[in-house]
Amino acid sequence: MLIRTATAQDWPGIWVFMAGVVAAGETYTYPQDMGPDEGRAAWMLADPWVVLVAAEGERILGTARYGPNLPGRGSHVANASFIVDPAASGRGVGRALAERVLADATAAGYSAMQFNAVVATNTVAIALWESLGFRILTTVPEAFDHPTDGPVGLHIM
Repeated sequence: MLIRTATAQDWPGIWVFMAGVVAAGETYTYPQDMGPDEGRAAWMLADPWVVLVAAEGERILGTARYGPNLPGRGSHVANASFIVDPAASGRGVGRALAERVLADATAAGYSAMQFNAVVATNTVAIALWESLGFRILTTVPEAFDHPTDGPVGLHIM
């Protein structure tokens, strides 16, 4: 698996699995009917954001992006988002992307990383983040409308 900066040519390979993750509505607040153009605009952010992909040959296994959590006086703290192809689950793709993002963000001068909206039912992601030293700072109760569990919390980590 190679982790590298995403290019415009990677978008179709990202959208292949991102579309399903978004449509499932279990981990992201994006509209479930979001199309590829909206998805590209939401995910493939411009500088100062950095978008990465984890790839095996031509196949994209996952993607991550990081950049300033807030502008101006909050720009020294990074924010990041991750999506792993469900077909590649359990292969360490999320951990590899997370470790790369944390290293790159540190090298870029960010002093901390904050996740603003980790769905409380996303126990796999929470376990990964906690194993990397993150902790739940607070939970906004019922801030996420889960398609099967109803209103659940969103963690700030």
